[in-house]
Amino acid sequence: MSQVLDDSLEAGREAARKHAWRDAYELLQKADADALLGAEDLAHLGEAAWWTGRLEEAIDFRERAYAAYVEAREPRRAALLAMMISGDHAKKGAVSVAGGWLSRATRLLADQPEGIEHGHLALARGTAAVMMGELKPAQEDLARAHELATRFADRNLEAMAMVFEGTVLVMSGQVNEGLALLDEATAAAVSGELEPLATGMIYCVTIHSCQTLGDCGRAAEWTTAANRWCDRLDVSGFPGACRVHRAEIMRLQGDWDRAEEQAVQACDELGGYFNLITSAGFYEIGEIRRRRGDFAEAEEAYRKASELGHPTGSEPGVSLLRLAQGKVDSAAAAIKRELANEGTDPLSRARLLPAQVEIGLAAGELARARAAAAELEEIGDQYQVDGRRTPHLEGTLQLALGQIRLAERDFEGARSAVKAARSTWEKVGAPYETAQARMLLGIAYRGEGDEHSARDEIAAAKATFERLGAALDVQRAAELLGEAGTARTFVFTDMVDSTKLVEALGEEKWQKLLKWHDRLLRERIEEAGGEVIKQTGDGYFAAFGSPGAAVDAAIAIQRALDEEPIAPDVRIGVHSGKAFHTEDDYTGQGVHVAARIGALAGGGEILVSTASLDGGRRFRLSEPRPETLKGFSEQVEVAAVEWR
Repeated sequence: MSQVLDDSLEAGREAARKHAWRDAYELLQKADADALLGAEDLAHLGEAAWWTGRLEEAIDFRERAYAAYVEAREPRRAALLAMMISGDHAKKGAVSVAGGWLSRATRLLADQPEGIEHGHLALARGTAAVMMGELKPAQEDLARAHELATRFADRNLEAMAMVFEGTVLVMSGQVNEGLALLDEATAAAVSGELEPLATGMIYCVTIHSCQTLGDCGRAAEWTTAANRWCDRLDVSGFPGACRVHRAEIMRLQGDWDRAEEQAVQACDELGGYFNLITSAGFYEIGEIRRRRGDFAEAEEAYRKASELGHPTGSEPGVSLLRLAQGKVDSAAAAIKRELANEGTDPLSRARLLPAQVEIGLAAGELARARAAAAELEEIGDQYQVDGRRTPHLEGTLQLALGQIRLAERDFEGARSAVKAARSTWEKVGAPYETAQARMLLGIAYRGEGDEHSARDEIAAAKATFERLGAALDVQRAAELLGEAGTARTFVFTDMVDSTKLVEALGEEKWQKLLKWHDRLLRERIEEAGGEVIKQTGDGYFAAFGSPGAAVDAAIAIQRALDEEPIAPDVRIGVHSGKAFHTEDDYTGQGVHVAARIGALAGGGEILVSTASLDGGRRFRLSEPRPETLKGFSEQVEVAAVEWR
């Protein structure tokens, strides 16, 4: 029996030397059950448990190894274990416990002659400072770690110090210098000359830095290399981190099913061990589900990400979710609050600012949207790679500029911006972002009067959204194409107190104002995909393929009128229903209900039947109220769209 146990121990040690972690775990655990493991064996068992996803067990084995080294009066080895345990607890979010273990390592090395262990201690302090955003002290500690690694010829420590030095340089705006260090360190990892822990850490830091910077191509290349390495070693990522990075790249490349699968698996593997990576996994799940219109599941994923300490509290995803739900005030407040955080670094702000543009435009805050785009442009210029903005920053910026110029009715400028965005995202290989640009390009073409090109672009975007399963975007594209269902939504507009305006302005000025009003309303209706059926005195009767498109047009009309000091007050009624379609007109109950609702509206008001909006998704509504319409026995519930 003794011989069998000895064979298990030796086989376990050999497996650990070969980094065959699954075999090492089984064999060394068997030997541990018979109390055969010394300090070094326990450290190897902890390593094997860590690489095979048994993260809580890994901490237990490392703590036992630490105690054994202390008892054996080997302070240097004990200090190295204390640093590893400190890192384990830091990853769980137990900051005080992590600090306590790092203090133990410091005390153990205090009276020891300077050696490589002091370099690892400097690395631990430097990485902790990086996580806190304290870049200057981080640079000092990392430089010391690098110097000691070089002096004592420790290639693993040298490469780890180098990769963190690179990410600090990137965060400081010295992008090309930082990327050079990241590439050099990661090339060492690719070559296989480093230990697995150093290799995994370097991959993780490099990919994260590239993704934060928006250098999509470099991030994808290193992610592919890291995935090959994980597969070759038969490990569960680093742990889990590789899967999260893989999920982020897959989402960008349009493989949403596999991206979600990878993110879910990463979160399952990590559990509560590495909170920062787990939170990133849940955030990815939220991003995919939000785009698919699965609001409840997206909400849950974002909540978990926030609880686990996601760096931006699950923003901008949560704010964009609120916007999609029609909770514009909540979305605006959340994104403003996050951007008001003075501790947010520029690259993190760059992830938030595009949402500020979109939400600001939805809330009618054009100046705020412009300011966000201007700041995004400054950041893009500050963090250039080889004299150019990174693809993600460039594509995002041009898309934001296109949205703003459409709101300004600068169709030529919008066309130029979204064409640049489309070209950038096509080169990246990001189908969703490309489709977003194509849909905006279609709206710009429509504004220029090129309806044929507009429909081509919007139809192409819709096809991509359908393939991806982007439900809300499919709905929006269908609205723009007038394809959103068989029922029609009818809109009636009417000037309020037009007689008084004629008296106040005089006939000549009134005629000019009336022409401007007619042109404005017709343009807004047609831009939203509606059809002007006829003029009705001082207003219009229009039909739309969906209620969402109709309300979009109504909001655009009221906002445009609100910007002009002498514009007339216009009331608007919206209702979806059945009607008989003649050659150039609609008649029937649906039309009459819409007209009656329009007559109930006040000046500057958009009044809509709540049943038409299915609960009002995408729009802010007042409290609904029942109304009795002339000629109808049953009451209709209506609400005002809060468009200001």
